[in-house]
Amino acid sequence: MRIGELAARAGTTTRTLRYYESRGLLPARRTGNGYRAYDESDLRLLRQIRTLQDFGFDLEETRPFVECLRAGHPEGDSCPASLAVYRRKLGELDALIGQLTGVRDTVARQLERAELARAELAAEAEVPGGPEPVCELGGDSW
Repeated sequence: MRIGELAARAGTTTRTLRYYESRGLLPARRTGNGYRAYDESDLRLLRQIRTLQDFGFDLEETRPFVECLRAGHPEGDSCPASLAVYRRKLGELDALIGQLTGVRDTVARQLERAELARAELAAEAEVPGGPEPVCELGGDSW
């Protein structure tokens, strides 16, 4: 198949395919008249790349999976280099989850503090002569 058909079947653009070719991820086979020629194995490579990118892998991280597919492994992720990328990515994800958990805990504490402060202001407003609650955003009373 030619580049336009491959791009359409893979759900990408011909520009992207040329970029992958320049990075060595997609083979650069040519027909006698100079057109790029692709087959079903190239479509499989592209689907592997796109799936991994959808999972957050950058383009260079897909290389071991592509090479594994080219070596004849049916899934592209059973080679040692692919497994190493999976392990590294899991470590990155675990670190991000830890960071997000920390941020979530901070926001939860801030919310708790803000709700307590609001409740205290509301209680003071109930006391005769107490302050009138004011919204910080609009300056209006509650």
